[in-house]
Amino acid sequence: MTDIIRVAVAGPFTEALDYLPPANGPAPAVGVRVRVPLGRRERVGIVTAGPTASDLAADRLRPIIDVIDPTPLLDPATMALIEWAARYYHHPPGEAYLTALPTRLRRGDPATPGQSTAWHLTDAGRAAQPDARARRAPRQRQLLEALQRSGTLTPVQLAGIGGDARSVLRRLVEQGLAATDTAPDYGLLPGRADQPGAALNDEQQACAAAIRPTAGHAAILIDGVTGSGKTEVYLDAIARTLECGRQVLVIVPEIGLTPQLVQRFQSRLSGRIAILHSGLADGERLNAWLAARAGVADVVIGTRSAVFVPLARPGLIVIDEEHDASLKQQEGFRYSARDLAVLRAYRSDVPVVLGSATPSLESLANAAQGRYQHHALTRRAGHARPPSMQLLDMRGQPTREGLSQPLIERVQSHLDAGGQALLFLNRRGFAPTLICHECGWLAECDRCDARYTYHRGRGRLHCHHCNREQRLPHHCPSCGSVDLRALGLGTERIEAALTEAFPQTPPVRIDRDSTRRRGSFEQAMQRAQTGETRLILGTQMLAKGHHLPAVTLVAIVDADQGLFGADFRAPERLAQQVIQVAGRAGRAERPGEVVIQTHHPEHPLLQQLLHGGYPAFARTALAEREAAGLPPMRAMALIRAEATDRHAPLAFLRAAVPLAPADDAVERLGPFPAPMERRAGRHRAQLMLLADSRGDLQALLSGWLPALGRLPEARQVRWSVDVDPAESL
Repeated sequence: MTDIIRVAVAGPFTEALDYLPPANGPAPAVGVRVRVPLGRRERVGIVTAGPTASDLAADRLRPIIDVIDPTPLLDPATMALIEWAARYYHHPPGEAYLTALPTRLRRGDPATPGQSTAWHLTDAGRAAQPDARARRAPRQRQLLEALQRSGTLTPVQLAGIGGDARSVLRRLVEQGLAATDTAPDYGLLPGRADQPGAALNDEQQACAAAIRPTAGHAAILIDGVTGSGKTEVYLDAIARTLECGRQVLVIVPEIGLTPQLVQRFQSRLSGRIAILHSGLADGERLNAWLAARAGVADVVIGTRSAVFVPLARPGLIVIDEEHDASLKQQEGFRYSARDLAVLRAYRSDVPVVLGSATPSLESLANAAQGRYQHHALTRRAGHARPPSMQLLDMRGQPTREGLSQPLIERVQSHLDAGGQALLFLNRRGFAPTLICHECGWLAECDRCDARYTYHRGRGRLHCHHCNREQRLPHHCPSCGSVDLRALGLGTERIEAALTEAFPQTPPVRIDRDSTRRRGSFEQAMQRAQTGETRLILGTQMLAKGHHLPAVTLVAIVDADQGLFGADFRAPERLAQQVIQVAGRAGRAERPGEVVIQTHHPEHPLLQQLLHGGYPAFARTALAEREAAGLPPMRAMALIRAEATDRHAPLAFLRAAVPLAPADDAVERLGPFPAPMERRAGRHRAQLMLLADSRGDLQALLSGWLPALGRLPEARQVRWSVDVDPAESL
């Protein structure tokens, strides 16, 4: 018998790999990182089991090269969550483990936080006479006096002194007049708790009473209209959780939501706050992760991957904007942070709060079935009133670059009254199409079934699907004409139209192009929130949770682009987007107005939102999904395949279908080409699976997927499985 260690290593391995214990030293504990040989390379992996006796001959296995961590990096609860997720989403466990770790830990760097340095006086320094150094070492005198005044100096204080302060301090240390202190520095933000919260109204109090940090697990859906004070309910529950000595995990869908949320949390809470998202430097993410794991951070605010962060003393999980598709990973390890957060809360026996003004149909269905408590906030907090909403029929209207004259007049009237106007268009660039006026040639991406978007500011054509770019042509490549015209609307074009229509009120544009530089999004939002800019233009980055108290007019420039989408979730996404962006209007004392430009004012979805709001839409949509046999009434999985060869994906999926276990409980649709068949130079196809029971669907996948990799056709394609897909495109 041979003792083996099981190690999860990144790669296409359906289970952990077997290794011998290291040649020198004891066997590593479960949860530590190790360095192992894999082929001709070394890889970092996580020990998942061992040592275990095995019948395998020792000469068939290779030993672990090195044990990186002296103690387990991952606790059993976090490991169990990752293992469950890898099984449920049918993803290699080694890749799931590494997805859950910050970049530096994946590379094998030490699991140690940054260090802070401070300098303090020694007894000799206290007795020293600064005057004696005045002539021969004036900088030493200056630093010595500063130390004698304050007792210690920190790097922040040194920055105010300037110059060569650090080197001077080193000389004072060498002379025995000062000493250096080092301590772990996790980069946490201190809660100040310097602003009292607003008194909760009766609806908010009912929501808050349902969130009991010490009463065990409960899943609470807070279905609150925009501006109803959901964050106040979160803060009340978080404060009570911190009083119990527990940690809180807050998951938000996008980086852009964190700055405003962090500022509000700092002003209301007394705990230490860690931030965890992809926009941070690798060292900052490592520090936040380690602070959560050690229990040093009281509140962790993070995006999708924060669902895996270890917590030393979990007490509450909050998922803000729980409906947002960004909470579902779309590539690689295709997990849902929302669904895993609910599972994690259940396993940790703590409450989980899901909040949204436009709850996902999945969460509403769970509430209807009694799995979630459902609490509604039906009115805005304080004295704010819901905005009025109306459709603006664009048929036959003269427009100025997509802006109708009635809309321009509305904007002007709100500006004249001292309000702010927010214009929303979920399409960046100048125009989505470039066409030759002579022959009809279209600028199409040669790697995707899509057209290039024209970005006038950069003078480039850019495919938003594969990121391919090229310079703007001077003439038509088909007929040579120089009459190339931009068709359609993008945020750059609307920005130009607003600048022309309102020359005294320059707009601020907030989209992915205008906020590429680090800190630029925060700066733009600061200008919008303080009222420095009166005209705001942006994409969906503006539609999620931002508090813009001076906005009195919201204009949706083009509501039609989402009315006829190929994805069955397109109506739900559009309804959520309209309601969310409309909710930016009238959040303070002034009444708000929402104008929606459309060429289809009679469309049932728009009429329903206008007269019944999101609840009416959701009821209808759930009934339609049930009649069609679609999620959330049934479980779904997509098997996708792609290849450079046009025929290979469909050939692979057709060969895969006969290998599926016979199971009448699972319906198979396809295979068929993806709605966008060619993307980034690869042709795509998919097979849809639907079942009344998740158990039936999982049983079929577990018995079927291992056989697919052995198909001869599998060598020609990249294939993946997406359980509970957020989109079917």
